[in-house]
Amino acid sequence: MKFRLLVPGLLVLAVFIAACAPPPVLRNEKLLNDTSLTTNEPCAAPCWNGITPGETAWSTALTIIEDDSRFSDPQVQNAQDGPAVGAQWSKTDGDACCQMVSEDGQTVSFISLSFAPDMTVQQVIEAQGEPTYALGSSVTDDQAVIYLFYPEKAFIVVAFVAGATADLKPSSEIIGGLYAMADDMDLTIKTSKLHTWNGYAPFSEYRSDAPDDEFEVTPEVTLTPTPGS
Repeated sequence: MKFRLLVPGLLVLAVFIAACAPPPVLRNEKLLNDTSLTTNEPCAAPCWNGITPGETAWSTALTIIEDDSRFSDPQVQNAQDGPAVGAQWSKTDGDACCQMVSEDGQTVSFISLSFAPDMTVQQVIEAQGEPTYALGSSVTDDQAVIYLFYPEKAFIVVAFVAGATADLKPSSEIIGGLYAMADDMDLTIKTSKLHTWNGYAPFSEYRSDAPDDEFEVTPEVTLTPTPGS
């Protein structure tokens, strides 16, 4: 089992949108109700719910999740090779929403969350400032997402857009977040093609399948695949 989802080539896309049939409904009220990106409570990203990638011990983080009444019991799975361990859990009386991984089995490496549409892009920008980069991915005719990168804070948020012909707006909803270690975020930026943030704009301005010459950021390093990757 492979847990490192940040790199190479921005595999973070797979955290939120899996290749499945039928396609997922991205605006889902049964996902995690969380507005911490707008309030910075109980802690500011990349800390979430008292858990900070690269700092919080895996055992401590798992206890936090197990003791939180908002969640059902997490399902823990160990990697087939190596020390990595991951946990997935659902919102109580809701859908599967959340994943947490430790690559060394000792300290949390990253957290990925699928949110109910309770926050907007404008609210997150008011609380966190403007993102540095953006990247759009189409899911269905009426569903697309734009990933907004905050590399200095080591997190990414996922904004919903109503298809590839729609615009990213202040009212666009946030439907996901990924909280990472600084080194992993840095490697993601260095191995990805990204668009510089240019404010609210049509989805087409941020699309991931744009010609290479339309990207302001291109890979600085190429990773060599390892067995089992």
